[in-house]
Amino acid sequence: MVAIFKTNVKHPAAAMNVISQLLCAYPAFKISFDLEDEDRILRIEGTFFHVEDVVHSLLSNGFICIHLPYDPDSCPVLGHYNH
Repeated sequence: MVAIFKTNVKHPAAAMNVISQLLCAYPAFKISFDLEDEDRILRIEGTFFHVEDVVHSLLSNGFICIHLPYDPDSCPVLGHYNH
């Protein structure tokens, strides 16, 4: 499962703090930020998790966090390679 979130995390130190907290709950997951993207993207990849738990974790730390659902089959680039 992969989930993408729009956040307002701006600083690398804050991003590392968020990643550390999330890794406590999901130690085997891949978690990263793209702070150069205008949406300050948080990407989480793992076997199973509740999107709401991730959103709540960031909100409780004073950050905005919006899940950006996507369908890989509807992506023109990915759809092209899946045929």
